[in-house]
Amino acid sequence: MTQAIFTDKAPKAIGPYSQGVKVGNLLFLSGQIPVDPDTNEVVQNDIVIQTKQVMKNIKAILEAQQLSVTDIVKTTIFLKEMSQFAVVNEEYGKQLGDHRPARSTVEVSRLPKDVLIEIEVVASFN
Repeated sequence: MTQAIFTDKAPKAIGPYSQGVKVGNLLFLSGQIPVDPDTNEVVQNDIVIQTKQVMKNIKAILEAQQLSVTDIVKTTIFLKEMSQFAVVNEEYGKQLGDHRPARSTVEVSRLPKDVLIEIEVVASFN
């Protein structure tokens, strides 16, 4: 049985999908882009600012399910430019603290709303 997840503290879906789906003890978050949920606009075109906003959106969805970043088991990071990897890696690491989930990072030619980064997450209810 699946359950769609929604919080108004993260951007609304811009298509036919959910912010996340709970299946058993796993929560699958749709890819989050750097949209401010209060304005529904993409934040400044800066990789650090965009990474912070993406992580803020992820944290909001997790918190709506009484989870935190320490419950993340896997992330996939999509970057417009792999040359930004080191900067993203540093900010991503700050956002996770000592927690180190499994991760993949890939460069893509284009992302929704022409953002610089998108991150999807799988978390576990313990």
